[in-house]
Amino acid sequence: MNNVIKLANRPAGEPQLSDFEFVTEDKPSPNDGEILLESKYISVDPYLRGRMRDVESYIDPFQLNEPMESTIVAEVVESKNSNFEKGDFVFGMLKWKEFQVSSGTGLNKVDPEKAPLSAYLGILGLTGLTAYISLEKIADLKEGETLLVSGASGAVGSTVGQIGKIRGCHVVGIAGSDEKLALMKDKFGFDEGINYKTTDDMTKAIAKACPNGVNVYYDNVGGDILDAALNNVNKNGRVINCGAISLYNEKEVPQGPRHEGILVKKTVLMQGFLVRDHAKDFGNAIQQLAQWLQEGKITHEETIVEGFKNTPQAFLDIFKGKNKGKMVVKA
Repeated sequence: MNNVIKLANRPAGEPQLSDFEFVTEDKPSPNDGEILLESKYISVDPYLRGRMRDVESYIDPFQLNEPMESTIVAEVVESKNSNFEKGDFVFGMLKWKEFQVSSGTGLNKVDPEKAPLSAYLGILGLTGLTAYISLEKIADLKEGETLLVSGASGAVGSTVGQIGKIRGCHVVGIAGSDEKLALMKDKFGFDEGINYKTTDDMTKAIAKACPNGVNVYYDNVGGDILDAALNNVNKNGRVINCGAISLYNEKEVPQGPRHEGILVKKTVLMQGFLVRDHAKDFGNAIQQLAQWLQEGKITHEETIVEGFKNTPQAFLDIFKGKNKGKMVVKA
């Protein structure tokens, strides 16, 4: 039999386990030109929350009573496709199924000898690519500048900070616990950290941690923290809008300060980023990230949850801040 996880309901507010359905179906068999895949590592990411809504976006919404999907590393357990052999490992956008067949389109082979398989969902996967490419395209980092990062202990944020240090920046991270701040400094090399959960005035806290102002703000959360960062932004500052996890479970769009005056007076660039728009750059980005990884210039942190059946709970735990670095399920 084959275990499958489907979307049962479109959540209003924070998702619950009851929004997912666990079903079993017959284990599939590949036809000519197809491969049979067994899921090994499953990525759970905040952006999946947006796909649970039936609204127009940059990627199609999940369909009710259909399997969820995300980036998955899988093993080829049977092949009727000349481009793949039994024992190959691949990653790509796949369904939340223990076993599934594929034509191989959109899948990339990965080498477990060069990096752990789970790394291809994190530092060498979409999260690492997001960090690297967005900084290259938008940030224009210069030595001596101040880089402020929210969600800094997460998979994207921790990579952004490390790249900032490689580029010679003063790097300040924002996270939700003292334990995460210690991780950012001790493992990822951040210069300063701010615990937003114990800070009454984020504008003042950022000013203290960034005495020369903020040249680049990397935003993974949106909301009040974005407001506070903009209150500290320098002339010709750059803001990269990568995520807005603080807003994903809101039932209505909250109203906040009007930032037009800051953007105009300080000639600030504020730009959204979607990594899927830059697929042509993936090869070079992975090569650079892999080189830095091998040279010890960057490292990564993972929270690995055991068991395919725990995939929905691992996804829910992201919104409670239970992950350090990349959240991955080992199927």
